[in-house]
Parts: sequence; structure tokens; C-alpha cells
Amino acid sequence: MAECECLPKCPFFHDRMENKPATAQLMKNTYCLGDSEGCARHQIFKAVGGSFVPGDLYPSQVERVSRIIQEARASR
Repeated sequence: MAECECLPKCPFFHDRMENKPATAQLMKNTYCLGDSEGCARHQIFKAVGGSFVPGDLYPSQVERVSRIIQEARASR
């Protein structure tokens, strides 16, 4: 699979995970170098744009995706 197009600029991994390198690598392997469609951050990016991706959103928090997308669309 291809590397996620968001990885080079993903603030989650470049700002939030620097003190947790093992966890960051595991998550990158799963979501960024694996199936990026399963990443909550990527789902929001694709649906409504990167500016609506919350900084505190973990890639695994897919339960938050639909609410965030609905709120983003309502704010437009």
C-alpha cells in the first residue's frame, strides 16, 4: 500500500508523538503505511478538509468522525 498523502505534514505525528516513538511507529505502520482509509484523521481530511481535523484526534478514534464531519459541513 502507498504511504498516506497526509503523513509528511500530519501534525499528530510530528508534534504530538515525539515522546512516544514506539507507539508512533506502530500507529504509522497501521494507518499511514497501511490502510489510511481506516484513519479517523484521514477520513475527516478527505470529507471536509484538513482544517477540520482536531489536533487531539487519534487515528483510531473513528467513533468521532461522523460528528466532526457533520459539524464541519454545518459551519460552511
